[in-house]
Amino acid sequence: METAATTPVIGILDVMVIEERVVRPARRGTGRKLAGGLLIAAIVPFAVLTALRLVGYDGNTYTIAALALTPYAGIATLVLGILALGLRRWWTAAVALVLTCTIASMVLPRAFANEQKALGGKHVRVLASNLLGGQADPAVIVGYVKEHQVDVLSLTEMTPESITGLDRAGLFDLLPYHVLHPAEWAYGSGLVSKYPLTPLKLSGDSDDKQPSASVDLGHGVRIEVVAVHPSAPMWDRHAWVDEAKDLPYADAEHDIRILAGDFNASLDHALFRELLTRGYVDAADQLGKALQGTWTNGMVPPVPIDHVLADKRTAIADFKVLETPGSDHDAVYAEVVLP
Repeated sequence: METAATTPVIGILDVMVIEERVVRPARRGTGRKLAGGLLIAAIVPFAVLTALRLVGYDGNTYTIAALALTPYAGIATLVLGILALGLRRWWTAAVALVLTCTIASMVLPRAFANEQKALGGKHVRVLASNLLGGQADPAVIVGYVKEHQVDVLSLTEMTPESITGLDRAGLFDLLPYHVLHPAEWAYGSGLVSKYPLTPLKLSGDSDDKQPSASVDLGHGVRIEVVAVHPSAPMWDRHAWVDEAKDLPYADAEHDIRILAGDFNASLDHALFRELLTRGYVDAADQLGKALQGTWTNGMVPPVPIDHVLADKRTAIADFKVLETPGSDHDAVYAEVVLP
Protein backbone atom coordinates (compact mmCIF):
# COMPACT_ATOMS: atom_id res chain seq x y z
CA MET A 1 0.00 0.00 0.00
CA GLU A 2 1.39 3.43 -1.00
CA THR A 3 2.12 5.70 1.88
CA ALA A 4 2.35 9.44 2.02
CA ALA A 5 6.14 9.16 2.45
CA THR A 6 6.68 7.26 -0.79
CA THR A 7 4.50 9.50 -2.92
CA PRO A 8 7.01 12.40 -3.14
CA VAL A 9 9.82 9.96 -4.00
CA ILE A 10 7.83 8.49 -6.87
CA GLY A 11 7.02 11.98 -8.07
CA ILE A 12 10.68 12.97 -8.06
CA LEU A 13 11.64 9.84 -10.00
CA ASP A 14 8.95 10.57 -12.58
CA VAL A 15 10.32 14.08 -13.05
CA MET A 16 13.89 12.76 -13.43
CA VAL A 17 12.80 10.26 -16.08
CA ILE A 18 10.94 12.97 -17.97
CA GLU A 19 13.95 15.31 -17.76
CA GLU A 20 16.29 12.57 -18.96
CA ARG A 21 14.02 11.87 -21.92
CA VAL A 22 14.01 15.55 -22.79
CA VAL A 23 17.69 16.35 -22.16
CA ARG A 24 19.27 13.41 -23.98
CA PRO A 25 17.73 14.17 -27.38
CA ALA A 26 18.71 17.80 -26.89
CA ARG A 27 22.32 16.77 -26.31
CA ARG A 28 22.26 14.55 -29.39
CA GLY A 29 20.85 17.43 -31.40
CA THR A 30 23.63 19.73 -30.24
CA GLY A 31 26.24 17.12 -31.19
CA ARG A 32 24.75 16.75 -34.66
CA LYS A 33 24.76 20.50 -35.18
CA LEU A 34 28.37 20.71 -34.08
CA ALA A 35 29.39 17.86 -36.41
CA GLY A 36 27.46 19.46 -39.26
CA GLY A 37 29.16 22.79 -38.64
CA LEU A 38 32.58 21.17 -38.63
CA LEU A 39 31.80 19.42 -41.91
CA ILE A 40 30.80 22.68 -43.54
CA ALA A 41 33.95 24.36 -42.23
CA ALA A 42 36.03 21.51 -43.67
CA ILE A 43 34.35 21.70 -47.08
CA VAL A 44 34.73 25.46 -47.58
CA PRO A 45 38.50 25.40 -48.36
CA PHE A 46 37.95 22.67 -50.94
CA ALA A 47 35.16 24.70 -52.53
CA VAL A 48 37.51 27.68 -52.80
CA LEU A 49 40.27 25.47 -54.24
CA THR A 50 37.89 24.00 -56.82
CA ALA A 51 36.68 27.46 -57.82
CA LEU A 52 40.27 28.66 -58.31
CA ARG A 53 41.03 25.61 -60.44
CA LEU A 54 37.90 26.12 -62.56
CA VAL A 55 38.51 29.80 -63.28
CA GLY A 56 42.23 29.29 -63.88
CA TYR A 57 43.57 31.55 -61.15
CA ASP A 58 46.67 30.43 -59.25
CA GLY A 59 46.40 33.16 -56.62
CA ASN A 60 48.97 33.68 -53.90
CA THR A 61 51.79 31.56 -52.55
CA TYR A 62 49.50 29.42 -50.40
CA THR A 63 46.84 28.75 -53.03
CA ILE A 64 49.58 27.87 -55.53
CA ALA A 65 50.82 25.23 -53.10
CA ALA A 66 47.27 24.01 -52.43
CA LEU A 67 46.46 23.69 -56.13
CA ALA A 68 49.26 21.16 -56.51
CA LEU A 69 47.23 18.93 -54.15
CA THR A 70 44.04 19.08 -56.24
CA PRO A 71 43.92 15.29 -56.92
CA TYR A 72 44.06 14.65 -53.18
CA ALA A 73 41.33 17.25 -52.62
CA GLY A 74 39.01 15.03 -54.66
CA ILE A 75 39.60 12.17 -52.23
CA ALA A 76 39.07 14.46 -49.23
CA THR A 77 35.74 15.82 -50.51
CA LEU A 78 34.54 12.27 -51.18
CA VAL A 79 35.29 11.31 -47.57
CA LEU A 80 33.53 14.44 -46.31
CA GLY A 81 30.53 13.66 -48.50
CA ILE A 82 30.25 10.15 -47.08
CA LEU A 83 30.48 11.50 -43.53
CA ALA A 84 27.76 14.04 -44.29
CA LEU A 85 25.51 11.29 -45.64
CA GLY A 86 26.06 9.32 -42.44
CA LEU A 87 24.96 12.34 -40.42
CA ARG A 88 22.01 12.94 -42.76
CA ARG A 89 23.31 16.35 -43.70
CA TRP A 90 21.88 16.07 -47.18
CA TRP A 91 22.76 19.50 -48.53
CA THR A 92 26.27 19.33 -47.13
CA ALA A 93 26.70 15.88 -48.66
CA ALA A 94 25.42 17.14 -52.00
CA VAL A 95 27.92 20.01 -52.05
CA ALA A 96 30.82 17.72 -51.11
CA LEU A 97 29.93 15.16 -53.76
CA VAL A 98 29.48 17.84 -56.43
CA LEU A 99 33.00 19.04 -55.58
CA THR A 100 34.25 15.46 -55.83
CA CYS A 101 32.72 15.01 -59.27
CA THR A 102 34.03 18.38 -60.45
CA ILE A 103 37.57 17.61 -59.33
CA ALA A 104 37.34 14.12 -60.80
CA SER A 105 36.32 15.54 -64.18
CA MET A 106 39.50 17.63 -64.22
CA VAL A 107 41.88 15.03 -62.78
CA LEU A 108 40.84 11.55 -63.93
CA PRO A 109 41.51 12.10 -67.67
CA ARG A 110 45.20 12.16 -66.75
CA ALA A 111 44.99 8.46 -65.95
CA PHE A 112 44.06 7.58 -69.54
CA ALA A 113 46.46 7.56 -72.48
CA ASN A 114 45.87 9.57 -75.63
CA GLU A 115 46.30 7.96 -79.02
CA GLN A 116 49.69 8.87 -80.46
CA LYS A 117 50.49 9.82 -84.03
CA ALA A 118 52.28 7.18 -86.11
CA LEU A 119 55.56 8.94 -86.88
CA GLY A 120 58.63 7.58 -88.60
CA GLY A 121 61.25 9.98 -87.30
CA LYS A 122 64.09 9.49 -84.87
CA HIS A 123 63.40 8.53 -81.25
CA VAL A 124 64.94 10.95 -78.75
CA ARG A 125 65.30 9.78 -75.16
CA VAL A 126 65.24 12.57 -72.60
CA LEU A 127 65.95 12.38 -68.87
CA ALA A 128 65.40 15.27 -66.43
CA SER A 129 66.70 15.20 -62.87
CA ASN A 130 66.68 17.74 -60.04
CA LEU A 131 69.86 17.16 -58.03
CA LEU A 132 68.69 18.91 -54.83
CA GLY A 133 71.66 21.22 -54.67
CA GLY A 134 73.98 18.50 -55.87
CA GLN A 135 72.91 15.91 -53.28
CA ALA A 136 71.42 13.34 -55.68
CA ASP A 137 73.38 10.11 -56.08
CA PRO A 138 75.43 10.54 -59.29
CA ALA A 139 75.86 6.79 -59.77
CA VAL A 140 72.09 6.33 -59.92
CA ILE A 141 71.69 9.07 -62.51
CA VAL A 142 74.45 7.62 -64.67
CA GLY A 143 72.83 4.21 -64.26
CA TYR A 144 69.57 5.59 -65.64
CA VAL A 145 71.45 7.14 -68.57
CA LYS A 146 72.89 3.72 -69.40
CA GLU A 147 69.70 1.75 -68.79
CA HIS A 148 67.48 4.00 -70.91
CA GLN A 149 70.10 4.92 -73.51
CA VAL A 150 69.49 8.59 -72.83
CA ASP A 151 70.28 11.06 -75.60
CA VAL A 152 69.76 14.33 -73.71
CA LEU A 153 69.97 14.88 -69.94
CA SER A 154 68.52 17.97 -68.26
CA LEU A 155 70.01 18.73 -64.84
CA THR A 156 68.70 21.29 -62.35
CA GLU A 157 69.99 22.39 -58.93
CA MET A 158 73.41 21.52 -60.32
CA THR A 159 76.42 22.65 -58.29
CA PRO A 160 80.12 22.59 -59.26
CA GLU A 161 80.59 19.68 -56.84
CA SER A 162 77.79 17.70 -58.48
CA ILE A 163 79.51 18.04 -61.86
CA THR A 164 82.64 16.51 -60.33
CA GLY A 165 80.59 13.63 -58.91
CA LEU A 166 78.84 12.97 -62.22
CA ASP A 167 82.18 13.06 -64.04
CA ARG A 168 83.66 10.49 -61.66
CA ALA A 169 80.59 8.30 -62.18
CA GLY A 170 81.28 8.31 -65.93
CA LEU A 171 78.52 10.60 -67.19
CA PHE A 172 80.67 12.51 -69.66
CA ASP A 173 82.00 9.29 -71.18
CA LEU A 174 78.43 8.43 -72.14
CA LEU A 175 77.25 11.94 -72.96
CA PRO A 176 80.31 13.95 -74.03
CA TYR A 177 78.61 17.20 -75.05
CA HIS A 178 77.35 19.70 -72.52
CA VAL A 179 76.16 23.21 -71.77
CA LEU A 180 76.63 23.69 -68.03
CA HIS A 181 75.71 26.64 -65.85
CA PRO A 182 76.64 25.42 -62.34
CA ALA A 183 75.81 27.53 -59.30
CA GLU A 184 75.41 27.10 -55.58
CA TRP A 185 72.37 25.28 -54.26
CA ALA A 186 69.26 25.62 -56.46
CA TYR A 187 70.42 28.03 -59.14
CA GLY A 188 72.58 25.89 -61.43
CA SER A 189 71.30 23.99 -64.47
CA GLY A 190 72.71 22.26 -67.52
CA LEU A 191 72.22 20.05 -70.55
CA VAL A 192 74.33 16.99 -71.30
CA SER A 193 74.02 15.17 -74.62
CA LYS A 194 75.12 12.24 -76.70
CA TYR A 195 75.06 14.59 -79.71
CA PRO A 196 76.80 17.92 -80.40
CA LEU A 197 75.23 20.94 -78.74
CA THR A 198 75.13 24.56 -79.80
CA PRO A 199 74.18 26.95 -76.97
CA LEU A 200 71.07 29.04 -77.55
CA LYS A 201 69.27 31.75 -75.63
CA LEU A 202 65.64 30.63 -75.60
CA SER A 203 64.76 31.56 -72.01
CA GLY A 204 64.98 35.33 -72.05
CA ASP A 205 66.15 36.91 -68.82
CA SER A 206 66.41 33.53 -67.07
CA ASP A 207 68.74 31.99 -69.66
CA ASP A 208 71.58 31.48 -67.16
CA LYS A 209 69.26 29.52 -64.90
CA GLN A 210 67.35 27.79 -67.72
CA PRO A 211 69.98 27.04 -70.39
CA SER A 212 69.03 25.90 -73.87
CA ALA A 213 70.81 24.32 -76.80
CA SER A 214 70.35 23.04 -80.32
CA VAL A 215 71.02 19.31 -80.54
CA ASP A 216 72.47 18.03 -83.83
CA LEU A 217 71.06 14.52 -84.22
CA GLY A 218 72.78 14.00 -87.57
CA HIS A 219 71.48 13.76 -91.14
CA GLY A 220 70.28 17.34 -90.98
CA VAL A 221 67.96 16.72 -88.01
CA ARG A 222 68.10 19.19 -85.13
CA ILE A 223 66.00 19.76 -82.04
CA GLU A 224 66.10 22.49 -79.40
CA VAL A 225 66.03 21.62 -75.70
CA VAL A 226 65.63 23.79 -72.59
CA ALA A 227 66.59 22.76 -69.04
CA VAL A 228 63.60 24.14 -67.12
CA HIS A 229 63.68 25.36 -63.53
CA PRO A 230 61.59 28.42 -62.63
CA SER A 231 61.85 29.56 -59.03
CA ALA A 232 59.78 27.76 -56.41
CA PRO A 233 56.60 29.80 -55.82
CA MET A 234 56.86 29.30 -52.07
CA TRP A 235 60.04 31.40 -52.12
CA ASP A 236 59.36 33.86 -54.93
CA ARG A 237 55.96 33.77 -56.61
CA HIS A 238 56.75 36.60 -59.02
CA ALA A 239 59.98 34.97 -60.20
CA TRP A 240 58.06 31.70 -60.67
CA VAL A 241 55.67 33.45 -63.04
CA ASP A 242 58.31 35.49 -64.87
CA GLU A 243 60.73 32.60 -65.40
CA ALA A 244 57.99 30.26 -66.63
CA LYS A 245 56.83 32.92 -69.06
CA ASP A 246 60.42 33.21 -70.32
CA LEU A 247 60.12 29.73 -71.83
CA PRO A 248 59.82 29.61 -75.63
CA TYR A 249 56.91 28.74 -77.90
CA ALA A 250 57.02 25.67 -80.14
CA ASP A 251 55.83 26.29 -83.69
CA ALA A 252 56.46 25.40 -87.31
CA GLU A 253 58.94 28.25 -87.72
CA HIS A 254 61.47 26.51 -85.46
CA ASP A 255 63.02 23.09 -85.00
CA ILE A 256 61.21 20.67 -82.71
CA ARG A 257 61.45 21.96 -79.13
CA ILE A 258 61.49 20.04 -75.85
CA LEU A 259 61.26 21.54 -72.36
CA ALA A 260 62.50 19.24 -69.60
CA GLY A 261 63.06 19.77 -65.91
CA ASP A 262 61.54 20.88 -62.64
CA PHE A 263 58.67 23.23 -63.52
CA ASN A 264 57.58 23.71 -59.89
CA ALA A 265 54.05 23.40 -61.29
CA SER A 266 51.49 20.75 -62.12
CA LEU A 267 48.60 20.45 -64.55
CA ASP A 268 46.43 22.05 -61.88
CA HIS A 269 48.28 25.36 -62.20
CA ALA A 270 47.00 27.82 -64.78
CA LEU A 271 50.58 28.91 -65.41
CA PHE A 272 51.57 25.39 -66.46
CA ARG A 273 48.49 24.90 -68.63
CA GLU A 274 49.34 28.17 -70.39
CA LEU A 275 52.71 26.67 -71.34
CA LEU A 276 50.90 23.80 -73.04
CA THR A 277 49.03 26.30 -75.22
CA ARG A 278 52.41 27.39 -76.60
CA GLY A 279 52.56 24.28 -78.75
CA TYR A 280 53.54 21.52 -76.30
CA VAL A 281 52.14 18.30 -74.88
CA ASP A 282 53.00 16.83 -71.49
CA ALA A 283 54.65 13.44 -72.02
CA ALA A 284 53.19 11.95 -68.84
CA ASP A 285 49.70 13.19 -69.66
CA GLN A 286 49.89 11.75 -73.16
CA LEU A 287 50.47 8.25 -71.78
CA GLY A 288 48.04 8.42 -68.85
CA LYS A 289 50.78 8.76 -66.23
CA ALA A 290 50.32 12.38 -65.15
CA LEU A 291 49.06 11.47 -61.67
CA GLN A 292 52.41 9.98 -60.65
CA GLY A 293 54.05 12.27 -58.11
CA THR A 294 57.64 13.39 -58.63
CA TRP A 295 58.31 15.54 -55.54
CA THR A 296 57.59 15.49 -51.83
CA ASN A 297 59.17 17.18 -48.83
CA GLY A 298 57.97 14.44 -46.50
CA MET A 299 55.14 16.60 -45.17
CA VAL A 300 52.84 16.48 -48.20
CA PRO A 301 51.94 13.62 -50.54
CA PRO A 302 53.88 13.35 -53.81
CA VAL A 303 52.94 15.87 -56.50
CA PRO A 304 53.87 15.83 -60.22
CA ILE A 305 55.91 18.99 -60.81
CA ASP A 306 58.73 17.55 -62.95
CA HIS A 307 57.88 17.22 -66.63
CA VAL A 308 59.00 16.64 -70.17
CA LEU A 309 57.04 18.87 -72.53
CA ALA A 310 57.42 17.95 -76.18
CA ASP A 311 56.50 19.86 -79.31
CA LYS A 312 52.94 18.85 -80.25
CA ARG A 313 54.25 17.76 -83.67
CA THR A 314 55.92 14.80 -81.95
CA ALA A 315 54.56 11.58 -80.43
CA ILE A 316 55.38 10.06 -77.04
CA ALA A 317 56.54 6.44 -76.98
CA ASP A 318 57.40 6.07 -73.29
CA PHE A 319 57.38 7.90 -69.96
CA LYS A 320 58.71 6.87 -66.56
CA VAL A 321 59.18 8.35 -63.09
CA LEU A 322 62.49 7.13 -61.67
CA GLU A 323 63.38 7.18 -57.99
CA THR A 324 66.48 9.26 -57.29
CA PRO A 325 68.18 8.71 -53.91
CA GLY A 326 69.58 11.85 -52.32
CA SER A 327 67.07 14.16 -54.00
CA ASP A 328 63.55 15.18 -53.03
CA HIS A 329 62.62 14.88 -56.72
CA ASP A 330 62.29 11.74 -58.79
CA ALA A 331 63.78 11.90 -62.27
CA VAL A 332 61.45 11.81 -65.28
CA TYR A 333 62.21 10.01 -68.52
CA ALA A 334 60.45 10.35 -71.86
CA GLU A 335 60.97 8.83 -75.28
CA VAL A 336 59.93 11.36 -77.91
CA VAL A 337 59.29 10.37 -81.53
CA LEU A 338 60.09 13.04 -84.11
CA PRO A 339 58.05 13.60 -87.27
